[in-house]
Amino acid sequence: MAGAALMVASCSGEKEAGRLEYALSQAGPNRVELEKVLDRYSRAPEDSLKYEAAVFLIENMPYYSYYEGEQLDNYLRYYPLLRSTLREKKSPDVAVDSIQKMYGPYSVRSLTRKRDIETVDSTYLCNNIDWAFKVWREQPWGRNVTFEEFKEYILPYRIGDEKLAYWRETYYNYYNHLFVDEFFKMTGVDITDPVQAAIFISNNVLWLDQLHFTTAAPADLPHVGPDIAWNKCGSCRELSDFVVYACRALGIPCAIDRMPVLRNERVGHTWVTFKDNDGVLYYQEFLRGIQKVEGSHMHTDPKQKVYRTTFSLNAGTYAETMKYEEWLVDDFKDPHYIDVTRVYASDYVDELPIPSSAIYRGISPEVAYLCASTGLSWTPVAWSPFSRRNLVFRNLDRGELMRVATIKDGRMYFLTDPFYIDNDHQARFFTPDGTLEEITVYSRTPLVLEQEYSTRMIGGVFEGSNDPGFRDRDTLFMITELPERLIESVNIPLSDPYRYIRYYGPEDGYCNVSEVIFKESPDTAPLTGKVIGTPGCLEGDGSHEYTNVYDGKTWTSFNYKEPSGGWSGLDLGERKRIGYIAYTHRNMDNYVRPGDTYELFYCDKVWKSAGVLTAESDSLVYSGVPAGSIYLLKNLSRGRQAEAFSYEEGRQRWSHKKP
Repeated sequence: MAGAALMVASCSGEKEAGRLEYALSQAGPNRVELEKVLDRYSRAPEDSLKYEAAVFLIENMPYYSYYEGEQLDNYLRYYPLLRSTLREKKSPDVAVDSIQKMYGPYSVRSLTRKRDIETVDSTYLCNNIDWAFKVWREQPWGRNVTFEEFKEYILPYRIGDEKLAYWRETYYNYYNHLFVDEFFKMTGVDITDPVQAAIFISNNVLWLDQLHFTTAAPADLPHVGPDIAWNKCGSCRELSDFVVYACRALGIPCAIDRMPVLRNERVGHTWVTFKDNDGVLYYQEFLRGIQKVEGSHMHTDPKQKVYRTTFSLNAGTYAETMKYEEWLVDDFKDPHYIDVTRVYASDYVDELPIPSSAIYRGISPEVAYLCASTGLSWTPVAWSPFSRRNLVFRNLDRGELMRVATIKDGRMYFLTDPFYIDNDHQARFFTPDGTLEEITVYSRTPLVLEQEYSTRMIGGVFEGSNDPGFRDRDTLFMITELPERLIESVNIPLSDPYRYIRYYGPEDGYCNVSEVIFKESPDTAPLTGKVIGTPGCLEGDGSHEYTNVYDGKTWTSFNYKEPSGGWSGLDLGERKRIGYIAYTHRNMDNYVRPGDTYELFYCDKVWKSAGVLTAESDSLVYSGVPAGSIYLLKNLSRGRQAEAFSYEEGRQRWSHKKP
């Protein structure tokens, strides 16, 4: 088995030589090519580090492979097509459909799998090593990059399972001259810090051409490789790969970190990380600038596990993996990663024991998985050898709903009820207690996701005037608290009569409001009139204009083109008194929407339906629901996002972190 040589390896020269010999023995006829590289760098003392670098790459080659084939080449044409499609402001589904229609169904069985150890030739390997050393030694920040960091985060010739290509010289020649002179001239910046170089490149060079993000893809493809990544479009994986190629080609060490599950999704999430001269971790994702992990959303957002991709095999993890390989799912069979949850966790849990009393009877698998809640499903994020008396998961970030399960023949079998980690870092399980309760729900996803928009209403004012320019105006109501539901309302003491009424957004709020209703009293019909306001939306395409505020749709909104000064109102045509105002903040349409049909589920070992209701307002009331469970509200009319929650103290609760 491939792992045998690795499991007996140690730090001694003899054992290291054993690992190299094992790799060479796997090369077959290609051994002569790899030995050419070793011979080249063993001749001169000044090439001793290049020799060590060659050994490092060759020793890890047996664990890498890639695919080739006409159908893969055909499907990789999707990314240039996607870029042009998105530039034309068309849906990415157009590009997906075009590729599938042109080339038919994609199947990995039509491709040829090739192993690096059998195919990487001496010319390719030497080119990679020489260019990696060139940039490491010539850039001023290189002096602060250790050889170990260099090997892992600059030297590798590949990222994952992409087709091999020459890429270092191309990326270097294109990007190096665009920034090097200006960066070196900067004052007040430590040009020996690799993070400062990464920040400058990110802000001024890498995004000169527009970046396009979409999760749409025509098939489950391998990593796209350096030539396709150049298009700078695709999912977080493709965009992260592009950043890594560019930065490593310029001698900036970087890694790809990932979450197995992004909250509320069944897919993972990746981003690129850097360390400064003091070892402080920074990250870059999508269009965000590079920033410190600590204090950012990446630190505070809920998560269970975070892993860092490495080129070298994690020897300890590999030994454990090989022991349980036949019982592991594919995501955990490739131990080219290290666990870095601790540096991201805002509430770190060193270890989580699962009480034997909480484990279902009659099940004794070889492997147990810690699973994250993903809608009505559960997705593994970590694994452990199963022990009824001593089942422990380590290195976690608390706050999210989880569950322990095992997987056999592709089917998941649950081992515990759902739980979250409490303040004492113990598992608190949700088990229906046999009683029934009434619950009121307002949203199918966490309200915290809406706060970016709802906070933009604090300080906003509703005003009345008899001057069309609102030079003389009265304040009817000022918003001072964060909106908690889709439709907030307020009764207004009997006001003077006004012809002109409006909502005026607060400073830096972009006048983000979705809907406003003015009434003479709570029981009268909404007032109508000519819609007036400040024209122009930030999008520049008319999609988020001030007229949306009175269209009766809570899912459309105003997003003024300037941070401040925006407003939207009505010319009533005659003076009327205002006694009631209802308003909706800009939102992502995950609240309960009146008129839509919903189904509530509760978990009693498996998900069960608590009934279907059509919303008559911005909330739903379900009676006779099993208490003590977790729940999930699914919109049957539209939308796919839904996240499990508990119901405590009369409220939906998603996060279980310390307040």
